[in-house]
Amino acid sequence: MLIEYGSETRRINAIVNAGARTMMGDIRFLEKEIQKWKQSPVRKTMMLAERYYQGDHDILHTSRKAINEKGELEPVSNLPDNRIVDNQYQKAVDQKKNYLLSKPFTITTENDAYTEALKDILDKRFMRSLKRVAGDSINGGIGYLYPYYNTEGRLCFKRFNNYEIIPFWADEEHTELDCFGRLYQIDGYEGETEKTYEFFELYSKDGVERYQLDGAHLIPDVMHPSGAHYLVEQHDPDGKHVEVPYNWERVPLIPFKRNAHEIPLIRCCKSLQDGINLMVSSFENNMCEDARNTILIQNLGEFRKNLSQYGAVKVRNDGSGSGGDVKTLTVEVNAENYKAILEIFKQALIENCKSYDAKDNRLTGDANQMHIQTIYQDIELDAQDMETEYQAAFEDLFWFVDQYLMNSGGGDFEAIEVDITFNRNILVNETELIDNCMKSVGFLPTKLILQKHPWVDDVEEAMKLLEEEEQKKMEQMDPYQKA
Repeated sequence: MLIEYGSETRRINAIVNAGARTMMGDIRFLEKEIQKWKQSPVRKTMMLAERYYQGDHDILHTSRKAINEKGELEPVSNLPDNRIVDNQYQKAVDQKKNYLLSKPFTITTENDAYTEALKDILDKRFMRSLKRVAGDSINGGIGYLYPYYNTEGRLCFKRFNNYEIIPFWADEEHTELDCFGRLYQIDGYEGETEKTYEFFELYSKDGVERYQLDGAHLIPDVMHPSGAHYLVEQHDPDGKHVEVPYNWERVPLIPFKRNAHEIPLIRCCKSLQDGINLMVSSFENNMCEDARNTILIQNLGEFRKNLSQYGAVKVRNDGSGSGGDVKTLTVEVNAENYKAILEIFKQALIENCKSYDAKDNRLTGDANQMHIQTIYQDIELDAQDMETEYQAAFEDLFWFVDQYLMNSGGGDFEAIEVDITFNRNILVNETELIDNCMKSVGFLPTKLILQKHPWVDDVEEAMKLLEEEEQKKMEQMDPYQKA
């Protein structure tokens, strides 16, 4: 059956989901979805990526093996078994995250009051949360922000771990949510026994349903009963403070994707990262090997004992000149071979991750801007995809901000367009850029020139300072102007 994209697809998906819930019951449907999510490749990849970012790589859990007398590989305990992690993956994630978000983004609107309100809400604490979400979206393909009201009635945004979120999408392209579930764990005690409890929350336009997961079954969470998305303090007709429950008109979750296909970065480079770890570990193992701990001949116990304890072997000479003899035993390691293949792996990882080599020879000395742009070309292409997805996510985020400002008396700004400009953290040749800015004076507006100047972070503040400086010059030239 052919299905058209768009509203018809959403309607059919809703019918299918509703039918599944009706046939087996809502709770049973959710229990099935939870167990499916726990075993899903998407969630496993998210957790793998987070593990690799933290430095917990597969090589740390893999013992060294050797061929036995049957020609089969088996773990060995009598050889050096160093397990080294050279975490180039973490470096690539941090490069991509900081390239796009290490500098504050610029907010531009046609309304000054709206601009100031947005800057107040999207403050440094928000930037910290956004950078963590960016790490999630690079690591796991997607990250999530949850809008909520704090105890002071202020709009805030909380990061949810991406492997905790079970999204129920309304369309094939994953642009709109029907609802979502959050599966998370809390450590506690049952008597004096430490225990890990699992909880599940289902968020929809109708509010939040809260459950505790007992094995594979959901039971209502009596400690945190289901209800509305948030509560607002108001006065009743008698003048008393009461908490009135409210729900968002949209599902309160903002997805931030790395790209349209939600591909985690770990899929692009895990084998290369494992290869780097293996080469470094193998090199150290070979450097640690010597005749005392690696040379075995015919399983002769006495030979091994003498060689291990004394570093010498007893030989017999019968006087005929044909007695036994032992030459010096050595283990030679060609470091250049390891260095060459390690360099190949690292360059391949940089290319596959679309990051950059900060130690590139073209960045030494007075590198021109053309060379710099060439080095950053791959990470720039990836950042453009990421920015496209983030711009769409910010449109969803601004809807929640507009509702908050409207409900709190801050004003109705829903019809005003907002532009977000991400300021890349790219190495530049400042002398060359400043020279180009100076040559553009008189040909381009001052505001446009300031946007390209490497020393300017806030264009509006720079314009204000220039106007104040110009005003002072005018007053000095005409002392009667001020009066």
